[in-house]
Amino acid sequence: MKILFFIESLRSGGKERRLVELLKGLSKHEDISMELVLTKRDIHYTDIFNLDVKIHYVERKYLKKDPSCFFKFYSIARDFKPDIIHVWGNIVAIYALPATKLLNVKFINGSITYALPVKRFSKLWFTSKIAFPFSDILVANSKAGLLVHCFKQSKKHRVIYNGYDFKRNNVNQSDLRKELGIPKRTLLVGMIGSFSDAKDYKTYIDVAEKIVKKNKNVYFLCIGDGVNKIGIEDLVHKRKIKNIHFLGVRSDIENICKNLDIGVLLNNTDGHAEGLSNAIMEMMASGLPVVATDAGGTPELIQHGVDGFMVEPFAAGQIINQIEALINNEKSRKRIGIKAAEKIKERFGIKKMIDSYYCLYNEVVL
Repeated sequence: MKILFFIESLRSGGKERRLVELLKGLSKHEDISMELVLTKRDIHYTDIFNLDVKIHYVERKYLKKDPSCFFKFYSIARDFKPDIIHVWGNIVAIYALPATKLLNVKFINGSITYALPVKRFSKLWFTSKIAFPFSDILVANSKAGLLVHCFKQSKKHRVIYNGYDFKRNNVNQSDLRKELGIPKRTLLVGMIGSFSDAKDYKTYIDVAEKIVKKNKNVYFLCIGDGVNKIGIEDLVHKRKIKNIHFLGVRSDIENICKNLDIGVLLNNTDGHAEGLSNAIMEMMASGLPVVATDAGGTPELIQHGVDGFMVEPFAAGQIINQIEALINNEKSRKRIGIKAAEKIKERFGIKKMIDSYYCLYNEVVL
């Protein structure tokens, strides 16, 4: 079985990590041959170079919407002769579409990684309208993702959850407090996510400001980068908020999670909701109690009050109450964290994700 994967880049991100983990798992199957196409030479997950997977680059050199990408991808597919083309994103789905039809190749579209209705006439709306009808299989990483398009789970519409590899937790823990110059006997709260319009760092900062005024032994970490980072940093500086550290993009997320006491992920639901969040999964797998926005596919990960907590969008008061309750109750933090790790291990293991895709590929080509 020959599979051609297509994604824009392998930059730091949940979708990108998921694809690399899938390629690593599938490489153990001798009956599968794989090649990978990227539109950007942006590779954060360098594990890919250890695999027997040929990488092609279909770069946009002249225009943002470079029509030559259609022909370049078609040439790669024609030469490789795949049984399946599996795309990971709406833009690459459009680039791949002509090749799938001209070469009569099965088309798996894994673009549904969000769980909020798409704005009418937006770029995402247009690309979905074009690519979805011509896809043989549409794969979402949450039930909520299918529902926003009014799809029910069926032979064509599938849900395959993200998988977490617990081998990632086998890292030597370094002292993050020492690195940041934070006193030893303090509590660390962390939010892992890009500084994009999809994430609600504004509310996170508001919450941090109010909590640290009452409790100077709590520190808030912001882990990630993006276009809104400078604006959030300026906000913290102007308001002279203490006990907040910006760590930028980190390659040692597992180590960071081991140092945290409480995890947070807040969504800006005015324009986005998670499908199934890799950041939440990483924090839960590390045994952290997580406070997250009740939106999108997050209820498929967290059972409120059992293995984490969900709050309404932008509800700073609710978030403060949940975080303070965890700050004041170490036993509760540990109990919730243990339950969180158990759930990820039982329901969202990496083997389950890889096996699900392997079964899907076999089903499609038979």
